[in-house]
Amino acid sequence: MKRKFLLLLLLPLLYFASCDKAKESQTVSEMAVAADGEVSELRLAEVPPIESEGQQTSNEFKKLTENSYMSTSVEPLSTFSIDVDNASYAVVRQYIQQQNSFPDPDAIRIEELINAFSYNYPKPELDKPLTVSSEVMVCPWEKDHQLLKLSMKAKEIDYNSAPANNLVFLIDVSGSMDEENKLPLVKEGLKLLTANLRPIDKISIVVYAGAAGLVLDATSGEYKSKIYSAIEQLQSGGSTAGGEGLVLAYATAKKHFLKNGNNRIILCSDGDFNVGATSETEIEELIESKRKEGVYISVLGFGMGNYKDDRMELLADKGNGNYAYIDNLNEAKKRLVGQMGGMLYTVAKDVKFQVEFNPFKVEQYRLIGYENRMLNNEDFVDDKKDAGELGAGHTVTALYELIPINPNSKQPKIKRKYSTLNPNQNLSNSNELATVSVRYKEPKEEESKELTWAIPNQVNTVETASSDMQFCSAVASFGQLLRHSKYKGTASFSSIKKLAESSSDDKPNPERSEFMELLTWCIKNEADFNKRTQ
Repeated sequence: MKRKFLLLLLLPLLYFASCDKAKESQTVSEMAVAADGEVSELRLAEVPPIESEGQQTSNEFKKLTENSYMSTSVEPLSTFSIDVDNASYAVVRQYIQQQNSFPDPDAIRIEELINAFSYNYPKPELDKPLTVSSEVMVCPWEKDHQLLKLSMKAKEIDYNSAPANNLVFLIDVSGSMDEENKLPLVKEGLKLLTANLRPIDKISIVVYAGAAGLVLDATSGEYKSKIYSAIEQLQSGGSTAGGEGLVLAYATAKKHFLKNGNNRIILCSDGDFNVGATSETEIEELIESKRKEGVYISVLGFGMGNYKDDRMELLADKGNGNYAYIDNLNEAKKRLVGQMGGMLYTVAKDVKFQVEFNPFKVEQYRLIGYENRMLNNEDFVDDKKDAGELGAGHTVTALYELIPINPNSKQPKIKRKYSTLNPNQNLSNSNELATVSVRYKEPKEEESKELTWAIPNQVNTVETASSDMQFCSAVASFGQLLRHSKYKGTASFSSIKKLAESSSDDKPNPERSEFMELLTWCIKNEADFNKRTQ
């Protein structure tokens, strides 16, 4: 396999050497800017686009099966990996604002909708990378049920004193990127990120279309005009050789590897990531092997029409990175400037939740979202099991819908011969609803640490719950409705908007105001939505 990857790495160089130098024959013309600032012309090979004109395109989203209710007497443990991705919310917004249509139900990952917003969660202690808090309230869409919110907050870092960055921008410049919300938006977003780089940070740029090429070798953040120039000269054309691009990007990252720094590839693509001569399995193996060597990959998606959401998410998951969808310049500013520390710096890796519910308080529970992050209970203590990464300043929210114990319940009691799931009858008098445990690894370590918190059985009404609890429950209900969930209960777009409005305070909040605008559009088009769900 190593020989194959080496061959793939050499192919683009051999191809460039044999390319016709005539400008009229080129499909992509770039300017290669070396670290010393010298500029030379680099042209990618002319290769016909994979898709011909008029060919039908389609977006691809992974079909998920909703988590169902679990009986606490049968299985009191719930285990899952964290997820800090938020691409799904931006995809929903893109459908509504730019396509004037309801999103594909398979595009809805409810945890990503919830985690797309900022919340006022407690900060961790100085010696801890994270902390967890909880809140319980009456469920807005099922009045006899309860909602449990688990809130994780990562420590923040001072970027001025943070480790140096060795970043490789891996940019798709194939013909499909020739749209205003694709390559032009990529350029503007990466220039925003570049503006905040320090002299100790270094940027390389690798592009791929019909073949892969190095446009910019490692250049200090001090020379921003050179980096801007390299970005601005990018043009689109040709087919998509994503596999070659990844190989070259990893080779470039390894060449400039910082032992005590942050080594990361940032892939920008419209998701039509055709791997070319390298198979998808080999790509996944490459990403996993480089992750173990300390080179992570984050993925930024752009545009729609032939978008491969499932593939983009998988690449980020395998590479210990984040996955975001950039549908406008404001989203680029939010993710690449406002949340730059979270995207670039990992403060805890392989982060897992395990919740043990008190069977004397909870009859059944259901985790809302996180369907593709579920783990077996034994995976919680298995340090070889990969899980999600937590970036600096990140917040993670998980919601459980609970059915409280009914003293008159006619559910049959489960008898066990050799063990009991209720080790202590005193639990019936306990005021603990559940216990939540978190396991994580320090970024440079391979052995997990564990933290545990008890969750008190204190249930708020919807009116007395915190603003964050009210709002995230509104977002979760919104996701369930768009996804045509069988658990949506009494929810409607109007009731969701009323709940979201009750969470507002006197401070202006552009994120939540935008959410209200999406709800307003949904209410106006609710008749059409209802026809589709019948």
